[in-house]
Amino acid sequence: MSAWAAKRFWKAASAGECEGGFTVHLDARPVKTPAKTPLVVPTMKMAQALAVEWDAQSGVINPATMPLTRAANSALDKVAPNFDAVVDELAGYGGSDLLCYRADSPAQLVARQATGWDPLLAWSHSDLGAPLRVTAGVIPMPQPHGSLQNLRAHVAGHSAFHLAALHDLVAITGSLVLALAVARNRLSAEQAFELSRIDEAWQVEQWGADEEATATEAKRKDALLIAERFYGLSG
Repeated sequence: MSAWAAKRFWKAASAGECEGGFTVHLDARPVKTPAKTPLVVPTMKMAQALAVEWDAQSGVINPATMPLTRAANSALDKVAPNFDAVVDELAGYGGSDLLCYRADSPAQLVARQATGWDPLLAWSHSDLGAPLRVTAGVIPMPQPHGSLQNLRAHVAGHSAFHLAALHDLVAITGSLVLALAVARNRLSAEQAFELSRIDEAWQVEQWGADEEATATEAKRKDALLIAERFYGLSG
């Protein structure tokens, strides 16, 4: 029987060592991914966190309540077999990083972006070896080739599990620099989220909050915090 059967069939989920790393057992059965790949993860802490998600299931299994398990499945079934393509996708954000595209008015928003984003670009220059150009507006602007190569090298240095987390950190913030800052403990995911939402926060201040948009933003923030946790659990 597949570990992803529709209903709970096990009495207890447990984490343990296995060949190549750590895994989760449902009673005596090792968990497999939806693609039938053995669920072998890099750390015991991750295996234990996944076991908690499996043990929390009651009746029909709900993958939506198992974000860490879904991230591990993605690392094994999607990232690992397509590693170079995923690296290229994420590294591509360096050429259009959110932090490089600024408002030209009003002055308060311009200042808020500079205060929040300039220190991260300075960090990218000093710590990542990747100085990036800044422009006003949304017209694409070429970035230094050496900077893009260095950013790609930083991305490629991750494991498939780290890369699965980095994918969400990049996609949700729209910034490779913010994502790498979280990965290197320069920022927390919560700080990165707030920095990535300077424009949206400004609009809310001017026009008020939209209930649906607020709910969507809350879900995106939760997903970013989960990605941060998964990155840390990856070792």
